[in-house]
Amino acid sequence: MITVTNVGLRFADRKLFEDVNIKFTPGNCYGLIGANGAGKSTFLKILSGEIEAQKGDVHIPPGHRMAVLKQDHFEYEEFEVLNVVMMGHERLYEIMHEKDQIYAKPDFSEEDGIKAAELEGEFAELNGWEAESNAAILLKGLGIEEALHTKKMADLPGADKVKILLAQALFGNPDILLLDEPTNHLDLKATHWLEEFLINFENTVIVVSHDRHFLNKVCTHIADLDFNKIQIYVGNYDFWYESSQLAQRMAQDANKKKEEKIKELQGFIARFSANASKSKQATSRKKLLDKISLDDIRPSSRRYPFVGFSPEREIGNDLLRVEGLTKTINGEKVLDNVSFIMNKDDKIALVGRNEIAKTTLFKILMGEMEPDAGSYKWGITTSQAYFPKDNSKYFEGCDLNLVDWLRQFSPEDDSDTFLRGFLGRMLFSGEEVLKKASVLSGGEKVRCMLSKMMLSNANVLLMDEPTNHLDLESITALNNGMIKFKGSMVFASHDHQFVQTIANRIIEVTDKGIMDKQMTYDEYLENKDVQKQLQSMYN
Repeated sequence: MITVTNVGLRFADRKLFEDVNIKFTPGNCYGLIGANGAGKSTFLKILSGEIEAQKGDVHIPPGHRMAVLKQDHFEYEEFEVLNVVMMGHERLYEIMHEKDQIYAKPDFSEEDGIKAAELEGEFAELNGWEAESNAAILLKGLGIEEALHTKKMADLPGADKVKILLAQALFGNPDILLLDEPTNHLDLKATHWLEEFLINFENTVIVVSHDRHFLNKVCTHIADLDFNKIQIYVGNYDFWYESSQLAQRMAQDANKKKEEKIKELQGFIARFSANASKSKQATSRKKLLDKISLDDIRPSSRRYPFVGFSPEREIGNDLLRVEGLTKTINGEKVLDNVSFIMNKDDKIALVGRNEIAKTTLFKILMGEMEPDAGSYKWGITTSQAYFPKDNSKYFEGCDLNLVDWLRQFSPEDDSDTFLRGFLGRMLFSGEEVLKKASVLSGGEKVRCMLSKMMLSNANVLLMDEPTNHLDLESITALNNGMIKFKGSMVFASHDHQFVQTIANRIIEVTDKGIMDKQMTYDEYLENKDVQKQLQSMYN
């Protein structure tokens, strides 16, 4: 358990927290959410003791061990992988090191023998004899093969280092687990393994993540950082989102009868009550949900951008024909005889392990790269809008302010008022529209690129990882905008919920061609015949 009492923190003249009073109890997983810059990561650092609050205190019961996901991927470069994981239990690792030093002494004394016996006893109490095997199980679950366990961290790629630091945090059954963006750089298999691990974890978890599917799977509660305070909601992220939207609508429409809103709340409480991520807690959570009233739910202060794509021209039946596309980059064949026909109303998700392959296909279809073999042809009724994974060429060295930057992509000579209004809906308000395009953050650049696409009024969208750099609010807005889009699209994303709620067709790009299925993402992942065929294509 963690008890937070009257915690407050201010940076310069900006207040992050004020009089935060909450308890995090064992057996629960809390998703800490809040707008970008609200202080989520800072709050985790206060809980871990890395930062001291200016007022109030954080109490952890004596003897409780806390584990934190480290963010410095280069901290352990000279250590072997297995040892880095076991360092997650600091006391256990100290004992192992101290034992080795004593037994290595050439003049082993009686005093050394007594000390060694004491250490052996504590070592056994901490389950030390199974430490290496437990560390290896964690590594294997996250996709780090046994051959890498004795390698030095410096010899591994960055994505593997992320997994190893995650295994370090999970090691040794900590009483309290703090995870800041644990799914970053994890592949689908590793993410699923982590979800199952946390669902079955019996102690306290507090996690920050932009992955809504992950939050929905693992969270029993949402800790909402808003108005400089933190309020706990029972349920997962979707429940929090729907309840906060309901409160917002009620606040905006005072003429509606409260009874109608109560019925609406009761309706989705019933729906979410059956969606517990931990079955043993389903009954108790339902009781808690049943006690929620409208007065318990506050409208959120968060701002959601408006994302809406409106095709200027209705699309015909002849969209896109791809025949035998093949491409080799730096000696590696990334596309091998890729062929498919895109149909009207298709919302195609490109998936697969090779990121370069998917990006290469997007670039070829947009004429930015030539294939080694094969061809493609767009239908005469189509117009395309493209979101590249790397948008740097649109912003680097650009001295234009945002109004003039967006004007470049306006099909008509739109007025400053129109462009300012457009940017305002994408959360660039007031003097923000006069910022230079070259100084934007990653999320701001994405919102500008989406504005560019919306102005095009295209009827086919091509989007390569559009959720990168976005906060939860912007991801939700983009997700809803793409669901409502009346045209066709091809997109790639690592956001599970994004793909599941948008795509009606999945194309997986492999080293030996593609797997093409007309189904949802979850159906694709659960189809055993598909997975067997994919296994043979990858091996």
